[in-house]
Amino acid sequence: MNIAVIGLGIIGGSFCKAIKSHTDHYVIGINRTYETARQALDEGAIDEIGTPEGLDKADVIVLCMYPQACVDYIRENGKYIRKGAIVTDSSGIKRAICPQLKALSEEYGFVFVGSHPMAGKEKNGYAVSDGTLYEGASFIITPCGADDKSVRTLSELALEIGFGRVTLSDPDEHDRMIAFTSQLPHVLACAYVLSPCCPNHKGFSAGSYRDVSRVANINSKLWSELFLENREPLLEELEELYKNLGELYHAIKRGDREGLANLLEEGHRVKQELGE
Repeated sequence: MNIAVIGLGIIGGSFCKAIKSHTDHYVIGINRTYETARQALDEGAIDEIGTPEGLDKADVIVLCMYPQACVDYIRENGKYIRKGAIVTDSSGIKRAICPQLKALSEEYGFVFVGSHPMAGKEKNGYAVSDGTLYEGASFIITPCGADDKSVRTLSELALEIGFGRVTLSDPDEHDRMIAFTSQLPHVLACAYVLSPCCPNHKGFSAGSYRDVSRVANINSKLWSELFLENREPLLEELEELYKNLGELYHAIKRGDREGLANLLEEGHRVKQELGE
């Protein structure tokens, strides 16, 4: 297939490199900054530097930009997309953008299939993209009414380039679960490192500090958009976290050894039952 990847940051760049290392598909790279696209071409991550006007050559288009930027790009350039081509996004939220992209697919005649690669790093940009980033990761698909053949094509491509599993979901379930598994840990990490103790952690920290603080190294512009577009599920998870933290806080404040041990044991039990 001819696959156009739009946005050659860590996600898009890694898609390109994974496609080239695992398949014989032809990769067209489109990026706002020409120098980055040129670097990707020179490194063999893409076969061609594309343009919006050339999107009619693509069988599959992968949007790797901020969520609303994906919608804006298609709204502006959807007229160039071949009818029947598959367009997917890689956004960490779905309810805010899937209805817009679905409507644009009906207007322009392409097939929209939402998706979200569950992989990343703390750093951003093409320079840290990696052809092995998706090895064994989960690839979430939100079909949004797309036909089975298109969903199957995208699923097969994901497995072909190294993803370990494909998970089907709908936008509501996706955003509710991502609020817990991805967004809440980022909020927690940022709140954690705002402690006045943080600048003095060296010499006193080890694995626990690294594990909790790692994702505080955050792209503030992107994650602000993700948090606010998914505010209702995220606020529900924050309320649950507040409640659980409150119970631990009061048990410690009261010196309630038994109550504290019960709360800690409950957390231990959950992890044990999950086999983690």
